[in-house]
Amino acid sequence: MNLERVVFGFVIILALTFTFAFVIGDIDNASHHNVWMLTIAILINLIATGLKLGDRSQVGALLLASSLVVDVLLIAARVVWIITENETATGPSPESMANIVSLAGGALLASLVTVVILVGDTLISRR
Repeated sequence: MNLERVVFGFVIILALTFTFAFVIGDIDNASHHNVWMLTIAILINLIATGLKLGDRSQVGALLLASSLVVDVLLIAARVVWIITENETATGPSPESMANIVSLAGGALLASLVTVVILVGDTLISRR
């Protein structure tokens, strides 16, 4: 077993699960979405992106591209949260929260594409 591949797979799947954990809940209810969960998802996705930088294969390029999409969408969601956090006493308004969760949902989809590519590459690779 290759420890490097284990760590890589762990970080990729952890990034997916943190993004999913943030997205789950009512789309417009700010109490269902934790700002710290979004922040941790961003940090783990940035780590995952860093791990993908050295691969020069075609699959590596696809993994890096999808990871960059995740990073951009999650950072955009956090920026929207920062801008709109003072709209109401409880945080972003329902409309703003829907925008934030929609951006994170797009990141979830891109992260899912990353995991599918990774699993597909693993299944077709030979020892």
